[in-house]
Amino acid sequence: MSELFGPKLEPANGNPANKLVILLHGYGSDGKDLIGLGDFWAQGFPDVEFLAPNAPEPCSVNPFGFEWFHLDLERGDTNYEAGAEQAYPLIRDYVLQRTADAGLKLSDVVLGGFSQGAMMALYAGLRFEEPLAGILAFSGKLVDADGIGDELESTPPVCLIHGEDDDVVPVQGSLEAQEALEQFYVNVSLKVSQKTGHSIAMDGLEFATGFLTHVLKPGQSVEDA
Repeated sequence: MSELFGPKLEPANGNPANKLVILLHGYGSDGKDLIGLGDFWAQGFPDVEFLAPNAPEPCSVNPFGFEWFHLDLERGDTNYEAGAEQAYPLIRDYVLQRTADAGLKLSDVVLGGFSQGAMMALYAGLRFEEPLAGILAFSGKLVDADGIGDELESTPPVCLIHGEDDDVVPVQGSLEAQEALEQFYVNVSLKVSQKTGHSIAMDGLEFATGFLTHVLKPGQSVEDA
């Protein structure tokens, strides 16, 4: 099985990482796109290493980008759950390996993503036997919402952020994910950014910062971060 590679940011304080934030990019993009979130958060979380691996396959509609699984854009009948199931082992192995390399536990790791990467963060993050510190999903959805109760191995806190006017992955994806997960007592926080499409608005980014503060710096307020 091949290994994932992509950009990373070492902790801003120059010390070995105490926490990891792993970010999965969207369809047709690459790790360079999401490592910018690490630049935004680096000073506020100086003991965190940020990683943004590239998906394993070149994107079928953008040869300069990558995909976690194929989307049938012409027919619009993609089997998202089957695609996520196929991509899952590589992501799981990557998270476990990077965590072990850093000498950390899964409870020190936040797994996040945007769009297709958010779908994979939710799919993979809920299947670790030891709970992650948290799952952060921008503009995504729970591809296995109907059967998630049979697949949950752990219940880390989940943060969902979505643009109200998203016409690529409609906001209903996050609303339905919240409803499905809360049935199984997952702690879910949701931010819907008004007048925002398929992107991350500043209020969504600030909401995510608050979530990271809560799960990576327990007991510390957002203002103190």
